[in-house]
Amino acid sequence: MKVLVWALLLICLLSFFQRDRFASSLQLDARLLQEPLQQAQALERKQIQFKDRQYYVDRKFRYELYGLVVSYREHDGDQMLHKSWGDHLNVADICVIWSDTAQSPFLNQLDFWNGQFTCNVKTRSNEAWASFDMTQLSNNHLITASPYIREQIRKVGIGDQIVIKGWLSEYGHEQGLIRGTSVTRDDTGNGACETIYVEQFQVLRSGQSIWRKVFYVSAGLLIMLGLWYFFSPFKPGRKAP
Repeated sequence: MKVLVWALLLICLLSFFQRDRFASSLQLDARLLQEPLQQAQALERKQIQFKDRQYYVDRKFRYELYGLVVSYREHDGDQMLHKSWGDHLNVADICVIWSDTAQSPFLNQLDFWNGQFTCNVKTRSNEAWASFDMTQLSNNHLITASPYIREQIRKVGIGDQIVIKGWLSEYGHEQGLIRGTSVTRDDTGNGACETIYVEQFQVLRSGQSIWRKVFYVSAGLLIMLGLWYFFSPFKPGRKAP
């Protein structure tokens, strides 16, 4: 039993650190090869009641994005700056890549992570960096009051291929503007993120890797063994596993 526990623990730890690796035979939906679609529209203001607060959303451009999820961060409006700003609409930030960058054979040599409002990337590989195009990456602030869409967004995982349809928008409430939006993929730094009022969110292909499945299974077995040990009838002289 002791050997089994240690083996499961090692497998669980190894798979945990490998769980977000991209598959070596990643098959992209053909629509991820295109650039985001942006169409100018007359400014439309939408009023939204959410979490006992009235928000306005100034919808600027129709927007359609197909991308590969490389990093994300969910938001709780009751914590950090979102609490200070009274921002409950921003359900998550999702960082995606597309086109040639999404087809790079060096994706697993690139490290992506989300800060509170940013998406970051680094690598020690010159080849990986040479294959990376910053104009084919975007960090997207997703806003919606729809319970269904918010739930779908919260199910997203690294490696998923997704489509987001909606509006590039600015939004705020009676106390003022909360956040604007970028309207080009060429900008960098503060304000370069796209703020999207989401009307449709869908996972086209799941990025569930074999490592992630191994992690879930090994972690589940460890929990079951722990429960069995602590809740099985006590027997004098029983040795720990």
